[in-house]
Amino acid sequence: MKNNTVEIQANKIYKHKLFTKIVKIVFLLLLVVLSIIYLFLYIVYDGGRFTVSLDKNLSNRKNIYLSENGNADSKTRQLSANTIDYMDNISVKWLPDDLDTEAVGAHNGDNYIAYTFYVVNDGDDAVNYWYEIDIDDTIRNVDEAIRVMIYHNGEPTIYAKKNKTTKKAEPDTKMFVSETIAVLEQRKKMKPHSKDRITVVVWIEGDDPECLNDLLGGEIKMHMDITEEHIK
Repeated sequence: MKNNTVEIQANKIYKHKLFTKIVKIVFLLLLVVLSIIYLFLYIVYDGGRFTVSLDKNLSNRKNIYLSENGNADSKTRQLSANTIDYMDNISVKWLPDDLDTEAVGAHNGDNYIAYTFYVVNDGDDAVNYWYEIDIDDTIRNVDEAIRVMIYHNGEPTIYAKKNKTTKKAEPDTKMFVSETIAVLEQRKKMKPHSKDRITVVVWIEGDDPECLNDLLGGEIKMHMDITEEHIK
């Protein structure tokens, strides 16, 4: 009888240890899965940053580089700027008049994102390049009321999705190229040893007919590419 009691207690201890071991393994597996998901989301959203990337062909063969201040000591093939956590709708009329000249790098304001940088031709030949802003992801269709303004050497152009009713461009804007491409423009004959100053501004236009309560809680992720050739 005593031996049976010892065997039962030993069996209980074994089962308890086995259960504890299984729980630990399951917990570790869940931790690994959550870590992978977090890493994936971080890579996709890049920590909430707006990135500008330069085609390596332009960099290597044409001596083109990016820079926040336009100087060679800060040349790079990729730039990134912090965005803002919350953006309420505003009017284009509320934006500062000196957005393109007030600063370089990230200079976000109340309810808008602003980023200024340079494309520098350090080569001996004139070059052509394309600049493109892609929409990577949207939540709650916030892109319906988004505005993207590009200052290219001081000349501003505002881009927006076409009006849902008229199927035409919103007033004083140029239509997005597609559902996933907001901006696509070619810069022709950039002179040797010259700089192009570019400022990107993003906001939610309160006067857009699609700026409705349905957009509350929406998000958008975009990035910009500078390439030698446009690949369709």
